[in-house]
Amino acid sequence: MRYISTRGTAPTLSFGEAMMTGLARDGGLYVPETVPVLSHDEIAALAGLPYEEVAFRVMSPFMGGFFSDDEFRGLLAKAYAGFGHAARAPLVQLGPNHFLLELFHGPTLAFKDFAMQLIGQMMQSALARTGERITIVGATSGDTGSAAIEAFKGLSNVDVFILFPHGRVSEVQRRQMTTPSEGNVHALAMDGDFDDCQARVKDMFNDFAFRDGVRLAGVNSINWARVLAQVVYYFSSAVSLGAPHRSVSFTVPTGNFGDIFAGYIAHKMGLPIDRLVIATNQNDILDRALKSGAYETNGVKPSISPSMDIQVSSNFERALFDAYGRDGTAIAQLMDEMKTGGFRISQGALQMLRDTFASGRCSEEETRATIAATLAATGELLCPHSAVGVKVAEETLGQAPMITLATAHPAKFPDAVQSASGIRPALPPRMADLFDRDERVTRVPNDLAALQTLIRERLAR
Repeated sequence: MRYISTRGTAPTLSFGEAMMTGLARDGGLYVPETVPVLSHDEIAALAGLPYEEVAFRVMSPFMGGFFSDDEFRGLLAKAYAGFGHAARAPLVQLGPNHFLLELFHGPTLAFKDFAMQLIGQMMQSALARTGERITIVGATSGDTGSAAIEAFKGLSNVDVFILFPHGRVSEVQRRQMTTPSEGNVHALAMDGDFDDCQARVKDMFNDFAFRDGVRLAGVNSINWARVLAQVVYYFSSAVSLGAPHRSVSFTVPTGNFGDIFAGYIAHKMGLPIDRLVIATNQNDILDRALKSGAYETNGVKPSISPSMDIQVSSNFERALFDAYGRDGTAIAQLMDEMKTGGFRISQGALQMLRDTFASGRCSEEETRATIAATLAATGELLCPHSAVGVKVAEETLGQAPMITLATAHPAKFPDAVQSASGIRPALPPRMADLFDRDERVTRVPNDLAALQTLIRERLAR
């Protein structure tokens, strides 16, 4: 199994190399050269299996033997041992033919835990073979950062620096990043929005002297292993509702396109998916792009679903790569145009995207109304991001069962949830003292050189 860059000129890598590299050296994202396909019988055999075994069978074909079977099963067991639900990703029925996939039972109460807890175990195992040390730098709109810090804190061969937009994450999200006391994790509150944070991380990867000097690695969804780990819950939930004997649809609240791209990979692997629906908040660039063919940024508007406050959706590049017939030169041209505010998608590529994805948008008012209405009808209290998904899903329900991804626990966004529902959701007991813990955070400017200097100084201590 080999991995190639979406921009066509970076070296072809193995799974282990792609995992440890993150962003390709030509600025592109790694994708598998070919996507393994599971047979009808292999998918049917996943029904009733523990989540960890589903993960083993879905992910192993992509790894090219990088881990032995016994080693990989052990890593999966460690990764999901700390989840607060035996099913890991349980389904809850919201209404006729509409189901909620609860992805918030991990250590930091968000779907990012499914990938981050596992990639932490996989990277630690890979580094133990060589004795090397790496520096992880990531950007977050709220959930990736806390999941990364939780997964890597205290590890002896990893330093973690997480950039988050100052004043643009929830209080719970911030404290999950700033209260761990382990010396190898560093929370950096950067002036700007998430797109600024993400751009500075990419700048660091594209500065090869810095990248090689600090042994830079990435755990944002630019990292293929992150996307791959998220493919699993599409299979586990779909077979629970009758796949592969019948098709299932998914609605995914998304900003950076990684979570729904995982669904696209599941479909390419043979999972019978009727519709993949992109749900956006008021920062609706993905919905606008699919409807108009123009991918044009118009500034990030802060919302009550802050993890989706994104205009530059990194993983959309992976979808474009397939839509353009895997033409790396064409993708490099589009990404160059992106630097001046956007690009137009060619007619053929746009048709492929429209054949693959549907989309919808949810306003702030509609998000609040959906939280209140879902609570009244089902007793289920949604976080604002999940509410965006539920509202868009309800507009696109069809014959196939619809699964909406619930991406975070409502207690991560208590102010927004209380405003919409009148109920202030409580944190789980294991996190009840979060607001009593001391914070460790550094305010940093939106300046590449200053960030690189800070990272070098911290590593030299």
